[in-house]
Amino acid sequence: QVQLVESGGGLVQAGGSLRLSCAASGRTFRLSSYAVGWFRQHPGEEREFIAGINWSGTRTWVKDSLKGRFTISKENGKDTVYLQMNSLRPEGTAVYYCATATGIMSKALGTVDGWGQGTRGTVSS
Repeated sequence: QVQLVESGGGLVQAGGSLRLSCAASGRTFRLSSYAVGWFRQHPGEEREFIAGINWSGTRTWVKDSLKGRFTISKENGKDTVYLQMNSLRPEGTAVYYCATATGIMSKALGTVDGWGQGTRGTVSS
């Protein structure tokens, strides 16, 4: 099972920024060979699929409501995927997860290879 590790969450004021990172744990799995998605889960709600990037990093998508503020990128040399979140709003408070899965780029999420523990972002008003 794929194990991914998210980091970079924290507490910021509204209008601030966070940069989240997603890396694979272990040496046998290379994140650079897979499409990766970012997700978030608000308290009491289902996990929401918010961004995706293909294996080479040449194609990306971000949920319409987050466009212009959130950016997904990939640094294959570091085997890491990032989610840059700018102009954060209190509704951005959530636990953020990354995952590899089928359907990342079609936005039709299929089988998820594995979830990390998530990283919590808190945006104060």
